[in-house]
Amino acid sequence: MTATKKLGIWMDHSNAHIMELNDSNQIETKTIESNFTHEEKDESLQKSESLMHNKEQHDQSAFYKKLGEVIQNYDEVILFGPTEAKVELFNILRADHQFGKIKIKTQQADKMTTPQQHAFVKKYFKDTIF
Repeated sequence: MTATKKLGIWMDHSNAHIMELNDSNQIETKTIESNFTHEEKDESLQKSESLMHNKEQHDQSAFYKKLGEVIQNYDEVILFGPTEAKVELFNILRADHQFGKIKIKTQQADKMTTPQQHAFVKKYFKDTIF
Protein backbone atom coordinates (compact mmCIF):
# COMPACT_ATOMS: atom_id res chain seq x y z
CA MET A 1 0.00 0.00 0.00
CA THR A 2 1.39 3.40 -0.94
CA ALA A 3 1.30 6.33 1.43
CA THR A 4 -1.39 8.95 0.89
CA LYS A 5 0.04 12.27 -0.24
CA LYS A 6 -1.52 15.05 1.83
CA LEU A 7 -1.48 18.78 1.14
CA GLY A 8 -2.78 21.80 3.03
CA ILE A 9 -3.10 25.17 1.31
CA TRP A 10 -3.78 28.34 3.29
CA MET A 11 -4.76 30.90 0.70
CA ASP A 12 -6.28 34.24 -0.07
CA HIS A 13 -6.50 36.01 -3.42
CA SER A 14 -2.86 37.15 -3.38
CA ASN A 15 -0.83 34.21 -2.08
CA ALA A 16 -0.96 30.56 -1.11
CA HIS A 17 1.10 28.75 1.53
CA ILE A 18 1.46 25.19 0.27
CA MET A 19 2.15 22.69 3.05
CA GLU A 20 2.97 19.07 2.29
CA LEU A 21 2.49 16.73 5.24
CA ASN A 22 4.94 13.84 4.93
CA ASP A 23 4.85 10.37 6.49
CA SER A 24 6.91 11.47 9.50
CA ASN A 25 4.34 14.21 10.30
CA GLN A 26 6.68 16.98 9.17
CA ILE A 27 5.58 19.86 6.95
CA GLU A 28 7.44 21.34 4.02
CA THR A 29 6.11 24.77 3.01
CA LYS A 30 6.30 26.70 -0.25
CA THR A 31 4.60 29.95 -1.25
CA ILE A 32 2.98 30.88 -4.54
CA GLU A 33 2.03 34.52 -5.08
CA SER A 34 -0.46 35.99 -7.50
CA ASN A 35 1.04 38.39 -10.04
CA PHE A 36 -1.75 40.90 -9.47
CA THR A 37 -0.22 43.34 -6.99
CA HIS A 38 -1.64 46.56 -5.56
CA GLU A 39 0.79 48.49 -7.79
CA GLU A 40 -0.57 46.73 -10.88
CA LYS A 41 -4.11 47.42 -9.72
CA ASP A 42 -3.41 51.13 -9.32
CA GLU A 43 -1.58 51.32 -12.63
CA SER A 44 -4.26 49.51 -14.63
CA LEU A 45 -7.07 51.36 -12.82
CA GLN A 46 -5.55 54.67 -13.97
CA LYS A 47 -5.85 53.45 -17.57
CA SER A 48 -9.38 52.03 -17.22
CA GLU A 49 -11.47 50.06 -14.80
CA SER A 50 -12.29 47.50 -17.49
CA LEU A 51 -8.58 46.92 -18.14
CA MET A 52 -7.98 46.48 -14.40
CA HIS A 53 -10.71 43.82 -14.12
CA ASN A 54 -9.42 41.96 -17.18
CA LYS A 55 -5.86 42.01 -15.83
CA GLU A 56 -7.04 40.87 -12.40
CA GLN A 57 -9.05 37.98 -13.88
CA HIS A 58 -6.14 36.90 -16.06
CA ASP A 59 -3.67 36.98 -13.16
CA GLN A 60 -6.13 35.20 -10.83
CA SER A 61 -6.66 32.49 -13.43
CA ALA A 62 -2.89 32.01 -13.78
CA PHE A 63 -2.57 31.86 -9.96
CA TYR A 64 -5.24 29.14 -9.73
CA LYS A 65 -3.65 27.24 -12.62
CA LYS A 66 -0.28 27.16 -10.77
CA LEU A 67 -2.04 25.83 -7.68
CA GLY A 68 -3.83 23.19 -9.75
CA GLU A 69 -0.50 22.00 -11.14
CA VAL A 70 0.71 21.44 -7.58
CA ILE A 71 -2.52 19.85 -6.34
CA GLN A 72 -2.65 17.23 -9.12
CA ASN A 73 0.30 15.44 -7.44
CA TYR A 74 -1.62 14.75 -4.18
CA ASP A 75 -4.37 12.43 -2.96
CA GLU A 76 -5.96 14.57 -0.22
CA VAL A 77 -6.06 18.36 -0.07
CA ILE A 78 -7.49 20.86 2.41
CA LEU A 79 -7.96 24.42 1.14
CA PHE A 80 -8.36 26.94 3.96
CA GLY A 81 -8.13 30.66 4.51
CA PRO A 82 -10.05 33.86 5.25
CA THR A 83 -11.37 34.72 1.75
CA GLU A 84 -13.52 33.07 -0.90
CA ALA A 85 -10.39 32.26 -2.97
CA LYS A 86 -10.41 28.68 -1.65
CA VAL A 87 -14.00 28.16 -2.84
CA GLU A 88 -13.23 29.71 -6.24
CA LEU A 89 -10.26 27.34 -6.65
CA PHE A 90 -12.30 24.38 -5.41
CA ASN A 91 -15.02 25.06 -8.01
CA ILE A 92 -12.44 25.31 -10.80
CA LEU A 93 -10.83 22.02 -9.74
CA ARG A 94 -14.17 20.21 -9.43
CA ALA A 95 -15.06 21.22 -13.00
CA ASP A 96 -11.85 19.59 -14.30
CA HIS A 97 -12.05 15.79 -14.55
CA GLN A 98 -8.30 15.34 -13.93
CA PHE A 99 -8.94 16.27 -10.27
CA GLY A 100 -11.82 13.81 -9.91
CA LYS A 101 -9.88 11.25 -7.85
CA ILE A 102 -8.34 13.81 -5.50
CA LYS A 103 -10.19 14.32 -2.22
CA ILE A 104 -10.43 18.09 -1.85
CA LYS A 105 -12.18 19.90 1.01
CA THR A 106 -12.47 23.58 1.98
CA GLN A 107 -12.62 25.13 5.42
CA GLN A 108 -12.95 28.71 6.61
CA ALA A 109 -9.97 29.96 8.63
CA ASP A 110 -8.67 33.30 9.84
CA LYS A 111 -5.31 34.82 9.09
CA MET A 112 -2.71 32.58 10.72
CA THR A 113 0.97 32.54 11.50
CA THR A 114 3.07 29.82 9.87
CA PRO A 115 3.12 27.68 13.05
CA GLN A 116 -0.68 28.01 13.32
CA GLN A 117 -1.05 26.92 9.68
CA HIS A 118 1.18 23.90 10.26
CA ALA A 119 -0.78 22.94 13.40
CA PHE A 120 -4.06 23.31 11.48
CA VAL A 121 -2.89 20.98 8.68
CA LYS A 122 -1.55 18.35 11.09
CA LYS A 123 -4.73 18.40 13.18
CA TYR A 124 -6.96 18.33 10.10
CA PHE A 125 -5.35 15.22 8.64
CA LYS A 126 -5.09 13.54 12.05
CA ASP A 127 -8.80 14.13 12.79
CA THR A 128 -10.24 13.66 9.29
CA ILE A 129 -11.08 10.41 7.61
CA PHE A 130 -11.82 11.03 3.96
